Amino acid sequence: MIDLTGKNALVTGIANNRSIAWGIAQQLHKAGANLGITYLKDEKGKHERKVAELVEPLNPSLYLPCNVQNESEIESTFETIAEKWGKLDILVHCLAFAGKDELSGDFSNTSRQGFSNALDISAYSLVRLCAAAKPLMAQGGSIVTLTYLGGVRVIPNYNVMGIAKAALEMNVRYLAAELGPLNIRVNAISSGPIRTLASSAVGGILDMIHHVEEVAPLRRTVTQQEVGNAATFLCSNLASGITGQILYVDSGYEIMGM
Repeated sequence: MIDLTGKNALVTGIANNRSIAWGIAQQLHKAGANLGITYLKDEKGKHERKVAELVEPLNPSLYLPCNVQNESEIESTFETIAEKWGKLDILVHCLAFAGKDELSGDFSNTSRQGFSNALDISAYSLVRLCAAAKPLMAQGGSIVTLTYLGGVRVIPNYNVMGIAKAALEMNVRYLAAELGPLNIRVNAISSGPIRTLASSAVGGILDMIHHVEEVAPLRRTVTQQEVGNAATFLCSNLASGITGQILYVDSGYEIMGM
């Protein structure tokens, strides 16, 4: 059993109990990690309360607002981590966004603003969070993000998110090269399609899931917990020699030609 006792882990991107980030947070908690959770503020505080209720059983020691398009919130998040924890061992980046209008129809109809937002939130945010986390990982650490096959192959309706995931995967490689001498590892998990709030915006998501169930060697999709297990492995000393990699957790779908 993996033991992450004494490790401080910041998990971003939990929206509800179907979020892949939620599955990762659960497994990190089971392994003994001390959790910090970020959330996206909204005017009425509804999202903040919903996520707080969800993660309460995990007993996070930090619960912080962090909009990755807001520099002051990023700075405040990591200042609080420095003050309360003193160090950060694990960063889990589960952030992606594209407007629903951008996730159906012709890719060439992608708007300039939609393209910019998708790349900023889904790809650049990893770079920014790594820069903020770097000083807190003086003893080394592990950074894990989430990608998808649509970053390397054309997936109907995935459109601009495919471009964002391609950029994210190159971010992983460049960051791994930069941070490796500091014993900070950076990897990505490429999960098969899971019915999440984010994936529901992609046109034809149910058809994608059914196709995986028919074609993948394991004849099924994967669960949040399976992705969480893979992330926990990557965050542990069992993966101490692994960095700059894309780990496919997709029931083997990626290997299939047809």
